[in-house]
Amino acid sequence: MEPVTWLTHRFVMHGFLWYLHKDHHQKEEGFFEKNDAFFLIFAIPSWLCIMLGSMKGNYWAVGIGFGIAMYGFAYFLVHEIIIHQRFKLFSRSNNRYIKVIRWAHKMHHKHLGKEQGESFGMLWVAREYWEKVKRDEQLQQH
Repeated sequence: MEPVTWLTHRFVMHGFLWYLHKDHHQKEEGFFEKNDAFFLIFAIPSWLCIMLGSMKGNYWAVGIGFGIAMYGFAYFLVHEIIIHQRFKLFSRSNNRYIKVIRWAHKMHHKHLGKEQGESFGMLWVAREYWEKVKRDEQLQQH
């Protein structure tokens, strides 16, 4: 799902559905964002695949539906809780992977517009972010 996520984030969210994603980069008042509508955009096909696949015995469709749902859960946990800390659960982690995904996402958010973005994935992070966090850790040890 990570390549699908990267492509969707880069070409859909930062493309023709930017009007839904924009308030995620340019904060507005309130807890909810228009960006939260992507929950429904992905939950509906997931639910349909599970339901219709179960009814017709198409277990490959059920698998796709559950795959989308599991990635949705990972998105909620990683993006909403760990990265953006909309719910304060893992706010003081020293885990290197968590530091790396937070840094990569911070670099993604430094771009306020839909163009010139970077780091469009969620779970897989480019080597340059790992190297930056490792350098920071080494500097803290001295």
